[in-house]
Amino acid sequence: QVQLVESGGGLAQAGGSLRLSCAASGRTSSGRTFSEYAMGWFRQAPGKEREFVAAMNWSGGNTDYADSVKGRFTISRDNAKNTMYLQMNSLKPEDTAVYYCAARDGLGLRGSYSAYDYWGQGTQVTVSS
Repeated sequence: QVQLVESGGGLAQAGGSLRLSCAASGRTSSGRTFSEYAMGWFRQAPGKEREFVAAMNWSGGNTDYADSVKGRFTISRDNAKNTMYLQMNSLKPEDTAVYYCAARDGLGLRGSYSAYDYWGQGTQVTVSS
């Protein structure tokens, strides 16, 4: 089974930056390794539903972003290190949330929560004004 561990969350000031990492291990139920499955980032603020942030396909060559983060956040992956990243720049207080990385047993990216099969435990990001 795929196991995902996020790191890099913390406190930042508005306008600042943070980089989240998601270290992956194991195989999907169909036998895919890290370089063979798509991944994404989601977030959940207190009292709100979990929402899509960014996603990319197996190679990282195809990406998608929520409108709220487009131009500020960048998703990437290093298949040699089995790690995915989310570079967050120009942070805003409304970016405050628990951020989750997710993996799906497939090659293509998806923006839907239900398309993902494996989830990390989450990392808190707090942006002060």
